Amino acid sequence: SRRRRRREAARNEAAAAAAAGDVEDQPLLRGIFEVKKKSCDVVLSAQRLRWSRITPESPLGGSSIGLHRKEESVEMKDVFSIKLKRRRFAGQEKGGILLGITIFVCLNKEGNKLKDATIHLGNISEDHCYVWYRSLKTILMVTEYEGHALTLLKECDLNSFHGVVCVGGDGTVSEIAHGLLVRAQMDAGKNCDNALVPVKSQLPLGIIPAGSTNILAHTLNGIQHTQTATLHIILGHLKSVDMCTFSSPFKPLRFGFSSMFGFGSRTLALAEKHRWIPPNQRKNFAVIKTLANLRPEDCEISFLPLKHLQQDSQENDRIQGHFLNVSIMAIPCLCSVAPRGLAPNTRLDDGSIALITVRNTSRQEFIRHLKRYASLKNQFSFPFIDTYIVEEVKVCPRIGMKHIPADNLNCTGSEENTYPWNIDGDLVEWATEVHIRCQAAEFGCCKGCNCEKQS
Repeated sequence: SRRRRRREAARNEAAAAAAAGDVEDQPLLRGIFEVKKKSCDVVLSAQRLRWSRITPESPLGGSSIGLHRKEESVEMKDVFSIKLKRRRFAGQEKGGILLGITIFVCLNKEGNKLKDATIHLGNISEDHCYVWYRSLKTILMVTEYEGHALTLLKECDLNSFHGVVCVGGDGTVSEIAHGLLVRAQMDAGKNCDNALVPVKSQLPLGIIPAGSTNILAHTLNGIQHTQTATLHIILGHLKSVDMCTFSSPFKPLRFGFSSMFGFGSRTLALAEKHRWIPPNQRKNFAVIKTLANLRPEDCEISFLPLKHLQQDSQENDRIQGHFLNVSIMAIPCLCSVAPRGLAPNTRLDDGSIALITVRNTSRQEFIRHLKRYASLKNQFSFPFIDTYIVEEVKVCPRIGMKHIPADNLNCTGSEENTYPWNIDGDLVEWATEVHIRCQAAEFGCCKGCNCEKQS
């Protein structure tokens, strides 16, 4: 009968699902590790990591070993990082005595709150730990060096993914956003070095802040709060976000949210040269040192005003002179040290870029300008600061350059001179002009749609 066939079909589907679950839960590795100073039998599958304490079967069992029935486990979907645990001496950066593997897990604490926990698998065997480490990395993709996320996004099959979640700071988020857009150009058959109108990524990007400033997450969510960011991702909130394309002759196309040229980039370049200093001290050292050696950049800046502002605008579309800093930002860039944002006169997805130029002035006046960022006062109310809302910008350093007509969009600079740029906290060096364009609503990030820019 029809009812009987339905029951049989349901049983077959259940059996198939159970079989699929059994396949996914089949052991990939099995070994002995110390967990909480107790010897345990540890089993790894694609879905979970299980361990149970090894104890004698009975006091009279001699050397016979049995497994204690109590078993603990963690789902692999809750694992967000792994590393080899080593004991190192003071000042030792590489190598060290292997102690085992550390697994970082995200657990529910209460309600919507999450907390992180660590599981230590103790074993001093290099071969044994490396086999497990490689298998765990196969299940969990963890970035280990600069550019690793970009390599993963270029090579892995993204068709089976519904989105990408990044746990990290601004540099990691920017790298993944750049990688997703580069992959989108590759899949569309476009030349990544000459994509004037890039195609947008089909995968949304979720951001869980885990850095020092977390400008991108703060701007998207209106607050720097890990749990809030996580819940936005879980609930599937989406928000389109503007990004910039940075192009320079003979250099690959770069995507980013914000950039600085001058003081902001030279401070970052100095900090990168002193990475042996602890992070907080390194930032303070770089700022103070750059202020002590404050000097302007001689450059020419061309820009195209935003279309709906062009009729009323009396501004020239070309300025030149000596500038202490030039900021070009597609988003407001909220952060704890700048509650109004580094660029409060732009929005997340209106297709505009904020161009902020700081002309040469005294060190005392420039420091007054910097201090304004930490307050609610207008940081741009100085005679040496100009702000523009534009669609695209071109910055041409003039030191060591040949005289080139101002309307030549392809001016080139001396190969001997390179100039540092700060793009989303990442140091990039270019020797020639840099052309920045806004790609309106070209990228989607997980976010609550009711979180507006704070002013």
